[in-house]
Amino acid sequence: MEKITEVNKVHLSGRVLSSPVFNHKTYGEAFYMLLLGICRRSGYEDRIRLIISERLLGGRSPLNGEYLDITGQIRTYNREVDGRNKLEVTVFVREMEYCCESDSENENSIYLEGFICRQPVRRRSPLGREICDLMVAVNRMYNKSDYIPAIAWGRNAAYSGSLSVGDKIMIEGRIQSRDYRKYTEEGHLINKTAYEVSIANIETI
Repeated sequence: MEKITEVNKVHLSGRVLSSPVFNHKTYGEAFYMLLLGICRRSGYEDRIRLIISERLLGGRSPLNGEYLDITGQIRTYNREVDGRNKLEVTVFVREMEYCCESDSENENSIYLEGFICRQPVRRRSPLGREICDLMVAVNRMYNKSDYIPAIAWGRNAAYSGSLSVGDKIMIEGRIQSRDYRKYTEEGHLINKTAYEVSIANIETI
């Protein structure tokens, strides 16, 4: 079994929003996807996609509304949709425990060490707040890497905008889901969801 590396650590605690659905099979073991809802202090609920092995499920499917506490790693991969590559962002679960609602603190924390792999893009939100978009490459075993989108705000945005491709950084923050609307090539307006790391702390290492 692949050992968890210290450069990619996720801890989540929240309520199950969907039943497990078969996702893929590797070396004879099946893996399932489900949604975990984690409330922010603002009341907004992030909907995080989890990938869980049948071994961790142990023959029992988590029920909608049950609470889970999990640790794992953020993982990304490209999936072709309508002839275009789409970056899929999920959390690969390494450990899972059932917990009571009273014990759940809606934990959402992530720690990453990686490299800037695309020039940071500074911009302003519709409300005028400065933000910066980053793409961070995090190495893992078997010569693979995860390419993780991240967003910084305020002073972190100003600092992030000064970074260059190849800089090694450390990030602490949380995983968030963000709903937005987009026009298709045919002119239809559709609802979409983006997944990214919201940066609380960032520094070069």
